[in-house]
Amino acid sequence: MTEAVTVNTRGGARLLIVGPPGAGKGTQAAFISESFAIPAVSTGDIFRDNIKNETPLGLKVKEITSSGGYVPDELTNEIVADRLSQADAASGFLLDGFPRTTGQVGFLDDWLSSNDTQLDAVIQLVADTDHVVERLLKRAAEQGRADDTEEVIRQRLAIYEEQTAPLIDVYSERDLVVTVDGLGTVDEVAQRILAGLSARGIRPAAAA
Repeated sequence: MTEAVTVNTRGGARLLIVGPPGAGKGTQAAFISESFAIPAVSTGDIFRDNIKNETPLGLKVKEITSSGGYVPDELTNEIVADRLSQADAASGFLLDGFPRTTGQVGFLDDWLSSNDTQLDAVIQLVADTDHVVERLLKRAAEQGRADDTEEVIRQRLAIYEEQTAPLIDVYSERDLVVTVDGLGTVDEVAQRILAGLSARGIRPAAAA
């Protein structure tokens, strides 16, 4: 295992957060974004905004996601590259929901290389499947997401295991993964994330 290198977070940090649907990525992404003063780039938020506004992209994405599928790599890659090229992401970012596949990992590697930078860490949230299903069903009821049935949710989890979980192997080989228990209160999980990153020398500017 390679020795952790202290990251100058005053210049930003380039992070990924991964985990199954319902593991709390969005909530923790907002916390990390604020703590490190970097934008949280969520493909899910971008897609949902387009769906809400019924854009051509939104209509296409809605058709795919309503059946429990994922948006094709080519379309997702284009959207992410455009977002990372914006000024607020120049000194750092947190990716939430991307990459999901090894193909997207390759695309991100190429993009980072072409911009003379690299990832600092990959935060992996882990959570019990049944607990995640229960959490998502509750959220679906609260937010009126009629399409989020237990069958669709379990299908999304199955797709995650098939396509996305192998990414952890890729990033583990690069010694980038920080594994965090995603169960508990928001503050408990947030503190676990900070502790895991700090152990690698990655700290918010105020704590650097």
